[in-house]
Amino acid sequence: MKWTTKVSGLIKDVELRKPPIIVKVNKFDEKSAKEFNDGIAKAHSTGQKVIPVVIDSYGGEVYSLMSMISAIKHSELPVATIVEGKAMSCGAILFSFGEEGKRYMDPNATVMIHDVSSGQLGKVEEVKASAAETERLNKIVYKMMAQNCGKKDDYFMKLVDKKKHADWFLDANECKEHGLANHLRVPKISIAVDVSIDFE
Repeated sequence: MKWTTKVSGLIKDVELRKPPIIVKVNKFDEKSAKEFNDGIAKAHSTGQKVIPVVIDSYGGEVYSLMSMISAIKHSELPVATIVEGKAMSCGAILFSFGEEGKRYMDPNATVMIHDVSSGQLGKVEEVKASAAETERLNKIVYKMMAQNCGKKDDYFMKLVDKKKHADWFLDANECKEHGLANHLRVPKISIAVDVSIDFE
């Protein structure tokens, strides 16, 4: 892919071969996880110093979330997470994976935290196995979120227990109180491009 932009009538189009990557997250499914992982990988070849991940999502599949988390953990560039509108369920967990000091949230946005849901139907033993897997995943995601926010491993699990595992909605100020959000604003993203000009 090539970008071209008109500088003036006297100069030919300037060719920008590798535009910076801004990763946007709306869904958590297999296709979205692949697009996310591809975006994180491509950002490493653009020359940018940070990868912005913009979240506006109701959530989705936890295994797709795990794939996205893996991509962030293996990234050589810092990731900034930005919540616009909402970060619910998987979106809330992903939000916490922005580097400390680089987690941004619109003052009017909402975060919702709740348990992993399997939705498993079938034979009794299948339901039991699904329940055990759900419990395992809950422990993992709550622990990761707590560690990302500089809290004790059981910090969010205890809070969810107190709320009897109902959906937990947080506004921007509450997210900052719990260490999820660092900044209650959407950052301005500036793109600087070095261009060399040849005259013919």
